[in-house]
Amino acid sequence: MGDMTIRSIQTTLVDIPLIRPHRFSVTSIDHQSVLIVRLLVDGGVLGLGEAVVPGGPWWGGESIEGIEALINRYLAPALIGRDAARVEELSRYLEKTVAGAEFAKAAIEMALWDVRGKALSVPLYDLLGGLSRDSIPVTWAIGVEPAPTVIDEIEAKLASGEHSSFKLKMGSSEPAEDVRRIVAVADALAERTSLRVDLNGSWSELTATRWLPVLQESGIELIEQPIRASNLDGQARLAALLSIPVMADESLRTPEDALKLSRAAAADLFAVKVAKSGGISAVQRISHIAEAAGIGCHGGTTIETSIGASASAHLFCSAPGIIAGSELFGPLLLADDIAITPISYRDGHISPPEGPGLGMDLDEEKVAKYARSS
Repeated sequence: MGDMTIRSIQTTLVDIPLIRPHRFSVTSIDHQSVLIVRLLVDGGVLGLGEAVVPGGPWWGGESIEGIEALINRYLAPALIGRDAARVEELSRYLEKTVAGAEFAKAAIEMALWDVRGKALSVPLYDLLGGLSRDSIPVTWAIGVEPAPTVIDEIEAKLASGEHSSFKLKMGSSEPAEDVRRIVAVADALAERTSLRVDLNGSWSELTATRWLPVLQESGIELIEQPIRASNLDGQARLAALLSIPVMADESLRTPEDALKLSRAAAADLFAVKVAKSGGISAVQRISHIAEAAGIGCHGGTTIETSIGASASAHLFCSAPGIIAGSELFGPLLLADDIAITPISYRDGHISPPEGPGLGMDLDEEKVAKYARSS
């Protein structure tokens, strides 16, 4: 492999516009901020990683600016001079070096996996045990928009054949009004496509008990994180109440969380994300716990560029337990990309690139174009 001693870790912050605003339950974005990580080893191989957060610190507590400072001041200095080939060891070392900060750690670990794959001239999925599937379906997510806007966007996607399942964000308005909006969409489309909703933990258990059965009756096929992450008992009661799956997202970050959720019967599906769990290695451990508990995993997104989407595609197509599709739509929501060859989609599916490591190279002109001035 050559000398894999880590020589330098550098970061660049870019702001990339979206094709349209994306509204979450508590915020809205018209661009995605991305922190690019370049990890160089003495043998001359360059590994790429990226950090992204979905709309700012409201979701996971980390901001892209805070991630940049944390990597530059603490994580990068801790790794300089260490052996980049020992990815699993360094991943666990970072867990001991800084508490929490999963999004920051995930970016560093991604670059470690990339540099190892490039040094060995093999794609990342081969390092992760080989492919379990050649591609994975991609659900398209739509923010908190009026029903006619949502229906029009889904109709256009169905007509083009790009996607066959859709996730609708909820939680920004009064529950009865929000439910009426979703029911209107379901009445128009539920028989023609798969619809699911994501509340980002915005409802109380009482509200969820009142309104989730209405959504189920309307044809909604899946409920994601209806109540706050800490209320596992309440989520278990909701999972028992409904005949459609309840999926854990905000309540699932670590392998320990996966164990607690499975013991409490608090989720029918796990939404796994490289960023929120601190990296690929942690998601592998979560998927193993889920498999042992008989719980399927769904590959989530934090609205990545092709760099981060590639890392997730390698993982989601290699891990046997990730059987419930994905939401790797991030590069499609961006108005531009920073990869020389953006990751490709076909018939509503995404496949991992076949090149070494992530299979991605930076378009330095695009990086310079979108780089944030200091």
